[in-house]
Parts: sequence; C-alpha cells; structure tokens
Amino acid sequence: MNPPQCGEVAESMRQRVMDLRRAATVLAWLLLALIAYWTLSPIGMRPHIGTWAHVERFGAYALLGFLFATAFPRRIPLVLAMVFGVAVSFELLQMLSADRHARVEDLAVKMSGAACGVGASWFAARHWRRLRGWQSNQNSNHRR
Repeated sequence: MNPPQCGEVAESMRQRVMDLRRAATVLAWLLLALIAYWTLSPIGMRPHIGTWAHVERFGAYALLGFLFATAFPRRIPLVLAMVFGVAVSFELLQMLSADRHARVEDLAVKMSGAACGVGASWFAARHWRRLRGWQSNQNSNHRR
C-alpha cells in the first residue's frame, strides 16, 4: 500500500473542513429555530435547565455564534451582526406576548454570549494548526 501523496492529504483535509462547515451550518440553523421557538413561545413551554436563566441564555447564544462563525469563517463581522440582530429582534418580539418581557439585562447576556462564541470560533480557526502541533508534541518521546 502506497503512502498518500501530499496532494491527496491536502484534498482529504479540505474535504473534512467542508464537511465540518456543512454540519455547522445545519446545526446553526436548527439551533436558531430552537432559540426562536423557546424565546417566542409561552413561558410554560420554555425548557429550563435550572434556576440560572442567564447561563442558559449565554450558552445558547455562545453556541449559536460559534456554529455560525464555524460555518462562515470568512464572514465574521457579518456573522456577529446577524447574531446580534437576532438577539435584539427576539428580545423585542417578546414584547408582543402578554406573558413575556423584554429586558436590557437579558439582551446584554445574549449579546455577550454571541460575542464569546464567535470569538472562540475565530480563535480556534486561527490557531488550529498550532494547537494540533502542541497536542502531538505532548505525546512524543523526543526533546527539541
């Protein structure tokens, strides 16, 4: 069996990156639909992890920002604007419901979560090769 050539390895890596981006795109749109449902549905239909609602909000928007930034890594400013716009829109749409309320505090938590998620994706994409190299060097038995 012949070892893979440099072009084959590069093509395989490119295919894996595209598969990751496709999966991130699908998951991001599904999560956006879930967030819309949870945000705009009556309060009794909203799922609760516990008593820390801000942690739920932060985590949901951080994951949303991370997934969209992973799906569209060359459009970071647009992704950030879109996720911020979604947070503002959903918060304002809550004012149309009698049992929901819009608060600036909730919006701040959602926007900070989105910014952290986008930033984490950007950081991971920018430093992925270095992080992978560090991990593989930790397992090696040789010294430099």
